[in-house]
This record gives sequence, C-alpha cells and structure tokens, in this order.
Amino acid sequence: MTITYEWRGDFDNASLNALHADGFGHPVAQTDWRERLERHSLGWVCARENGSLIGFVNVVWDGGAHAFILDTVVAQHRRSSGVGAALVATAAEEARAAKCEWLHVDFEEHLRPFYFNTCGFKETAAGLIALRAPCDVRSGL
Repeated sequence: MTITYEWRGDFDNASLNALHADGFGHPVAQTDWRERLERHSLGWVCARENGSLIGFVNVVWDGGAHAFILDTVVAQHRRSSGVGAALVATAAEEARAAKCEWLHVDFEEHLRPFYFNTCGFKETAAGLIALRAPCDVRSGL
C-alpha cells in the first residue's frame, strides 16, 4: 500500500472531521476546515492511502519568518508507521520553500519523543497564557 503526501492537498470537511475525531478521540465535529485553512494557513499536508485521508497537519504562519504546525493527526490504524514524521517533514520542507526561518510546535508531554527524537525539534524557552482562565498581566512588562 502506497501512502502519498500532498501539500495543500484537496480534502472534504467530512473526511477531515472524521480523521480529527479518530485521532484525537472526540465526537465528529462539523468544523469548516476549508474556510479555516484558507483564512489562516500557509498550507497543510494531507496523507492518503488508497484514496482515504489517513493523516493531516496544518501549517499556520505570521506572514514572515515563523510557521507553526497544528492539528498533526494520524488515523489510529496507521500510527507508529512513519506517517506523522512524514507529514511533519513535508510541512517543514514547504515552510522552508516559503522562506520561513522557524517552524514552531507545541504539544502534550506524551508527544515529546515524537517531536524531539523523531522529527528533530529542539527544546526552547517559550511562554503561554491560558486565555480561558483569568491571568494577572500586572507584572510590569
């Protein structure tokens, strides 16, 4: 079975919503991925096997030097087969081709070996504000 990877590949919302639900373990949503991606993304990578969408990663950017990967997802039945690493590698190649200088990612702790060991990301200092929770921004900065 051949798996293909396509930058800015065609997809339908139903397939991507089903893949997202399978990969992240939540009910199938009705997200309009096409509108979201066209509005905010540099591009995305679709992985297909026999015509079925089995992997996806979104590459958003600041319009300049920084790109960010989001929503990296692989169908459960194809995990640990290199699909995720190939998605990220393709995303990195395309971000580089678009003249981005940096590719950022954030992730849950259990994904640390995948992003650092498999994909080659390096640990950096970063910050995060949880916008759903109250925060104290009176630090003087």
